[in-house]
Amino acid sequence: MASALSSAQAMAVLTVASFFALLCISQQARAANYTFMKDAVYAPRMADYDYIIIGGGTAGCPLAATLSDRARVLLLERGGSPYEDARVLSMAHFSDVLADTSASSPSQRFVSEDGVINSRPRVLGGGSCINAGFFTRAGAGYVRAAGWDPREVRAAYRWVEDVVAFRPALGPWQTAVRRGLLETGVLPDNGFTYDHIPGTKVGGSIFDADGTRHTAADLLQYANQDGIDLYLRARVSRILFRYKGTKPVAEGVVYHDSRGNAHTAYLSPGAASEVILSAGALGSPQQLMLSGIGPADHLRSLGIDVVLDLPGVGQGMSDNPMNAIYVPSPSPVEVSLIQVVGITQFGSYIEGASGANWNSHPSGTQTQPPRNLGMFSPQTGQLATVPPKQRTPEAIARAVEAMSQVPDAALRGGFILEKVLGPQSTGHLVLRNLNPDDNPSVRFNYFAHPDDLRRCVAGISAIERVIRSRAFSRFTYPNFAFPAALNVTAEFPVNTLYRRGGGDPRALEQFCRDTVMTIWHYHGGCQVGRVVDRNYKVLGVEALRVIDGSTFNASPGTNPQATVMMLGRYMGVKLLKERMLLEP
Repeated sequence: MASALSSAQAMAVLTVASFFALLCISQQARAANYTFMKDAVYAPRMADYDYIIIGGGTAGCPLAATLSDRARVLLLERGGSPYEDARVLSMAHFSDVLADTSASSPSQRFVSEDGVINSRPRVLGGGSCINAGFFTRAGAGYVRAAGWDPREVRAAYRWVEDVVAFRPALGPWQTAVRRGLLETGVLPDNGFTYDHIPGTKVGGSIFDADGTRHTAADLLQYANQDGIDLYLRARVSRILFRYKGTKPVAEGVVYHDSRGNAHTAYLSPGAASEVILSAGALGSPQQLMLSGIGPADHLRSLGIDVVLDLPGVGQGMSDNPMNAIYVPSPSPVEVSLIQVVGITQFGSYIEGASGANWNSHPSGTQTQPPRNLGMFSPQTGQLATVPPKQRTPEAIARAVEAMSQVPDAALRGGFILEKVLGPQSTGHLVLRNLNPDDNPSVRFNYFAHPDDLRRCVAGISAIERVIRSRAFSRFTYPNFAFPAALNVTAEFPVNTLYRRGGGDPRALEQFCRDTVMTIWHYHGGCQVGRVVDRNYKVLGVEALRVIDGSTFNASPGTNPQATVMMLGRYMGVKLLKERMLLEP
């Protein structure tokens, strides 16, 4: 099938594939001098801590670093260290991580019941180790709605930004996107800022000028090394409970190391001691259910003893839908990830990425490996040339070989994407089995709410206006036809709903549905009001909180990672203040 691709299709596939596989800077992993970080095989069989944090991810790392200042903290991470895998810290090898489907990969692939291919992190630092790096704060309205203290929020953001956030330098293509947004009315011009403000801005990045990724794991440099134990490859099997009358009280966790040995960690005596889930939007609701907290009927159907019937666990799952348009360029373009965003009045965010002669290894030699075509490659899934059900190793190899023959000169251009704020559409998560290492079943119900579809259509129309703007004219061919660009994109198997048939791909609503992808902003499952209160305490349970993106009712800003890291720091400071009051 792959050999039958036209060169134009192959060019577009390979170009869009390069969204996240753009750079050619080789970086070595930075060695972290964390004396408290060990493999779980070296953990004691039993120990006591003031706080037990499940998940060393985007929220868990700053939370643990903060709490360690005045308490004994155990941080359990199911994956390995980003510092032991050079690919994680190098933008040049971004796609290698996402394409790695091994059991030890920092990225664990899953496919939602909607048919969209996605990834969840399995590494210290969480999603900040596998994402595209854009860094931006939540808006003031989001902060107010969450009930957070604005002054403490600003302080927590700055604490994070001092370590992981950088200002990108714009090249000509990104500058043209920015000017095109302004020319077409995405106003005002907000310059460079981390703040979420309507209009056009240059945002931050967790990649520095050398293309090195800085992750939430770097925030552990703030930790008191005498106040924290961090164990890697520690798989939590369940949370332990005792009862105060009829009310469950968390008292510890059971976890296993990579050799299968069981370890038990208990909470130290004291009113302030807590188990805290920071395992992410898939991991936290999954772990609650495995521990007996969730919809009772579902738990009983899997033979799980019910600790608390809490129907909201796993509900409210959302993922911000993303759609992209490839734009071939007659002029050379710089290599760039997302640096500019247009925050529109109609609820869509417009961004772009570009690159020239990306990963130009024709078909592999003894000194040069074959092209790795990135997140959207035949190896990985989205925007691939092989339908999902036909992705045998042989078919994938043929697709890669065919695409490697596309001349480097043809791979000049970039793409502009839109993603929907919110979103309004929600789904749910349930367990498939009792194995905490397996992915749960999740459905996001993309575009089920008409507002999401309306915003997507408006976003695609905004992309067309930017492409046709005078500011962007240097990077478009005179005969560029936007309907043709839609048709080319719509022909690619972007998800497992490949070639569903029916409908005109030029109709923008159909285009949005047919080409929907993820940009890894999924959230929900332990939402405030459904599963936790506004202090992130699990409803109906003592000594148990959830602090991560699973508690969000909507995605903050244009990218959630800055706010998830901020939340870890913010809640860590708050918990230490509470501890001082409870335990003099």
